[in-house]
Amino acid sequence: MTLLEQLEIKHPIFLAPMAGVSTPQLAAEVSNQGGLGSLGLGASTVAAARQQILETQALTHKPFQVNFFCHQSSALDPTIAKQWIEYLRPQFEKYHATPPTELKCIYPSFLDNDDYLNLVLETRPQAVSFHFGIPHAHQIQALKQAGIMTMVSATNLAEALQIEAAGIDVIIAQGIEAGGHRGIFNETFDSAVKTSDLVQLLKQYCSKPVVAAGGIMNGTQAQLLMQLGAEAVQLGTAFVQCKSSNANTAYRQALFSKPITQITASISGRPARGLINHWHTQIDQPERPPVATYPYCYDLGKQLHAAASAQGDHGFGAFWAGTNVAQIREIEAADLINQLVLEISQA
Repeated sequence: MTLLEQLEIKHPIFLAPMAGVSTPQLAAEVSNQGGLGSLGLGASTVAAARQQILETQALTHKPFQVNFFCHQSSALDPTIAKQWIEYLRPQFEKYHATPPTELKCIYPSFLDNDDYLNLVLETRPQAVSFHFGIPHAHQIQALKQAGIMTMVSATNLAEALQIEAAGIDVIIAQGIEAGGHRGIFNETFDSAVKTSDLVQLLKQYCSKPVVAAGGIMNGTQAQLLMQLGAEAVQLGTAFVQCKSSNANTAYRQALFSKPITQITASISGRPARGLINHWHTQIDQPERPPVATYPYCYDLGKQLHAAASAQGDHGFGAFWAGTNVAQIREIEAADLINQLVLEISQA
């Protein structure tokens, strides 16, 4: 059985699960058009995640995926946290704000308890995907018994082999070109493999279906990756501009204004690719101290963005985007799926 048959979808096009940007409306539009819609729920409480899943199920009877974070929760080093807060203090003061004295763990991990697992088992989406790592064995087993397909992001071969050994159904090959957070299991190193090389590498050594993610903005790029062995492609940046996404006006404008991307860990504490802004030009200096642990660091980053935005400066926004963002088109989700399908067939 092919991957599309397993997922019960028509087209080999996945919407990337973008936490903070994805909405039930966007997910449903992609699913209703024959792709695999998605909800990025890693930043949501269990209650908010349930509401989004139920809303999506009300808008489409077609399959979609939900996504959670599987990071290893670690204690915050108070010395590093203090240094990081002090390093950003001048930026807060620039906007007449005071930085917090302590940082909060704003995003729990799927690994921390079974609350998210129980939600997935209760609501039964077609597929669930994971970023930053692999769920516990008992969680994978429970999802399998429920007939829910599992997918995990891999940024290198070692991660992919672990994913396959754990019994996960699908490997998402996230190349270095991808916007947003790198799915690396260990945030202290990144193999930085480009999408096309990663797909070929995983097809050579792994037997599970591979979905290509990173730098894909049109059907020609998608078809090339499928010729290299990917069973489907996953796009995020191309869909951020859709009216049904949750991106704010500043984010949308930035996507269309000579956009260039760069990876930084300063916003959240984990490496992530976004549009170049104050984080890259003012914070990422050679003398920058070690960043606070994810997601505590993100707590501070969001507070600085809020302080700056209140003064009309959106340069501290987390405007995630992939390397080929300059190829972005102003087009709604259903039409974008149709356009991609047409381009794939023509390629």
